[in-house]
Amino acid sequence: MPHAPASPLLASRPAGPLTGRLRVPGDKSISHRALMFGALAVGETAITGLLEGEDVLRTAAAMRLLGAEVTQLAPGEWRVSGRGVGGLTEPADVLDMGNSGTAARLLCGLLAGHPLFAVMTGDASLRKRPMKRVTDPLSATGAVFRTREGGRLPLAVQGAADPLPLDYVLPVASAQVKSACLLAGLCAPGVTRVVEREPTRDHTENMLRHFGASVSVEDTAEGRVILLTGRPELVAAPVHVPGDPSSAAFPIAAALLVPGSRVVVENVGLNPLRAGLFATLREMGARLTIENERVEGGEPVGDLVAEHGPLRAVDVPPRRAPSMIDEYPVLAVLAGFAEGETRMRGLQELRVKESDRLAATAAMLAANGVAARIEGDDLVVQGQGGATSGGPVPGGGTVETHMDHRLAMSALVMGLGTRAPVAVDDAAFIDTSFPGFAALMNRLAGGEALRAP
Repeated sequence: MPHAPASPLLASRPAGPLTGRLRVPGDKSISHRALMFGALAVGETAITGLLEGEDVLRTAAAMRLLGAEVTQLAPGEWRVSGRGVGGLTEPADVLDMGNSGTAARLLCGLLAGHPLFAVMTGDASLRKRPMKRVTDPLSATGAVFRTREGGRLPLAVQGAADPLPLDYVLPVASAQVKSACLLAGLCAPGVTRVVEREPTRDHTENMLRHFGASVSVEDTAEGRVILLTGRPELVAAPVHVPGDPSSAAFPIAAALLVPGSRVVVENVGLNPLRAGLFATLREMGARLTIENERVEGGEPVGDLVAEHGPLRAVDVPPRRAPSMIDEYPVLAVLAGFAEGETRMRGLQELRVKESDRLAATAAMLAANGVAARIEGDDLVVQGQGGATSGGPVPGGGTVETHMDHRLAMSALVMGLGTRAPVAVDDAAFIDTSFPGFAALMNRLAGGEALRAP
């Protein structure tokens, strides 16, 4: 599917503080999984709060092509009539996953365990992203994958007629690879074993249990060992999708930067394996608190209250990266306004996101007057302090987004605090994860802080 014409956007300092209460779109990771597990369950799964960004809508379309009935009843309210484990049918058309690496990699696992032939593609950005990290371990099930050079999309798969269970130690911390292996294991007899040396987001394990699968997790000397008993009967179960913490990061960061601001983001998912940014912000001295904490559908949620105040530099350890991998660009923005030098360690995973996010984040900062450098897999940002004085960061640059929604939103948040406006070359891809982002930020600002140049 061709990309729509570029949509440049400009962000400038608002006349006053950001204020208000809001809800961000549903968690993207949980939304993808709710649709996929609903398609594998027996019965009708009711989903509320589903993220209706382009990435998740691609997953919904793929589940329809694979034989599930997927229906939108109202905004955020969906129903999925599933086929049962092993019951997906061969698609009559190519599965186009758009910009979503999560959907593409998880779907590889889903397809590997079904005796069907399918072809998957994506947009220009996704076709550059490596898939060998999932196709290599999944080939041990008996599935056969054919890809472009470098293991890239378009990809063809012949799923295994009699899939074998996997016993796999993750070489890198990746919830996508872990989830793909577990999805393939659903269709295999016996026990699938996956070991991760560093814990990654556990939405797949939580949702497997929610739908009735037998999953155990044990911390051992080898790492975190996940055992899944294959061929369960998954039974339809309601899913209430909390607000996406990765999306909540942007209005929270904006409130921390703009003098006098106080913003409440309601119903945010607070899974500890996703909350690394919030822990880091507190270490930076951010005025960030949690209210109304509770558990819904096996996931902790709460309301986040962010208020403007000074920030100080921190050293972010590499072990925290899996719990905040998508939030480093916006953290780098905040580091530019903090006092002192911030070092973010162990960011190799950023090189294989929608863009090379590590290089692109450093370029975004440099284009707007913030000194940043890459040392190995670390990003080092020299903060300019003085956030309470309205932001000494010069701004004035145009950021090349590389079709990366999170980079675009991070740059626009930066423009709310810089002396001169910040432009992005293309904001169209923001809709993949955060539909209505510009309108929401303008509502908090009480005017057009984000506008077409």
